[in-house]
Amino acid sequence: MMRYKFGMEEIVTKLSILRDEFEHLHETNPIENVSSRLKNPDSILEKMGRKECESTFESIAEKITDIAGVRVTCSFVSDVYHVFDMLTSQSDVVIVEVRDYITTPKPNGYRSLHALVEVPVYLSDGEVPVLVEVQLRTIAMDFWASLEHKIHYKYREDVPQALLDGLKDAADTATELDATMERLHTEVKSAGALSSGLKDELVRGTVALPDDAFVERLKRMGT
Repeated sequence: MMRYKFGMEEIVTKLSILRDEFEHLHETNPIENVSSRLKNPDSILEKMGRKECESTFESIAEKITDIAGVRVTCSFVSDVYHVFDMLTSQSDVVIVEVRDYITTPKPNGYRSLHALVEVPVYLSDGEVPVLVEVQLRTIAMDFWASLEHKIHYKYREDVPQALLDGLKDAADTATELDATMERLHTEVKSAGALSSGLKDELVRGTVALPDDAFVERLKRMGT
């Protein structure tokens, strides 16, 4: 469990560095929030039973890959993939498996990008590779997943069909919201780029400013 804790902290540190860099050196920050959790022994035992896992460290490490988990919340879908690329492009982060539930959502509407990565942990007796599951999602996806988890926990997996249908509708609405916010975000960035380009041209003197007579005519026209 200590190894998984250290591996989880390695990933959290990498993401915290990226978030702080964007906070201080860039105009926007793709990382809204980073959280982590270590699976408790009871949950591991329960999952061992479901997966018919042998009671050995080797078998547990092979069959239970979400003991250490890190969740990253982003504002936009494009940010999710951007953060994923930045994290996995680091030389000591090895991609083991990727499950893209954003491109291909689960039947119940769940959307998220899951990456199983391996990072080295340096202990007193040497280097140990540790698996960490990283989930990346938007705020809308995270809100939906939180509600879905609470409903399933309350009904102990025996959820009424009406609620399941409502969750699926909510997932579709969250998807539409993400698409709308992404479009608006793109428009704002495009407008900012155009404004910046115009400012540069004015500084260089390549754009002619309107003369006083033209400005007065505009005022009289009510513009």
